[in-house]
Amino acid sequence: MTFFHSAILFFITIPAFSQVPVNQAFSWPEKYEPSKSKFFVHNEIEIKAGPETVWSYLINALEWSSWYTGAENVKLVNPDDRYLAANSRFQWETMGLKFESLIMQFEPNKLLAWESKKKQIQGYHMWLIIPTDYGCKVITDESQNGWLTFFEKLFQGKKLSKLHDIWLSELKIISENHENLSK
Repeated sequence: MTFFHSAILFFITIPAFSQVPVNQAFSWPEKYEPSKSKFFVHNEIEIKAGPETVWSYLINALEWSSWYTGAENVKLVNPDDRYLAANSRFQWETMGLKFESLIMQFEPNKLLAWESKKKQIQGYHMWLIIPTDYGCKVITDESQNGWLTFFEKLFQGKKLSKLHDIWLSELKIISENHENLSK
């Protein structure tokens, strides 16, 4: 086996350990445990808006692309649905790939998680909203597996984290603006 093949095997098989402690308030499906996944990103932000306001923007997936540049062509599979709900399916494009995602965990104003699967990449994306004295803390984590994660780590290692930072920043702006207009 050549050095090149050994290096590829190393990067494909070694799990990606998070440098950020995983929030214990969330239970990962076994196959997406961050310590066992090939790629994991963690992002969080403090928002001066209530969990209900933040939640209203997260479940309104049809409007994501109006305020988040990383989401395109979002459609709910059931055309009668207007918002994400438990067991909803939605189709969308992000990072140049088309996905169909399934809501796996849905606790209003607290937890939203979905799984996205393609042959080359499988991911579990979680949003956790934690109330604070002045609003809430929002955590978004994503754990991925599949052969495409090797290339994602190698060539775009920080792109997903940066996109999630943008998503959180935009969510903060619209949520805080909503709260300010409501006063």
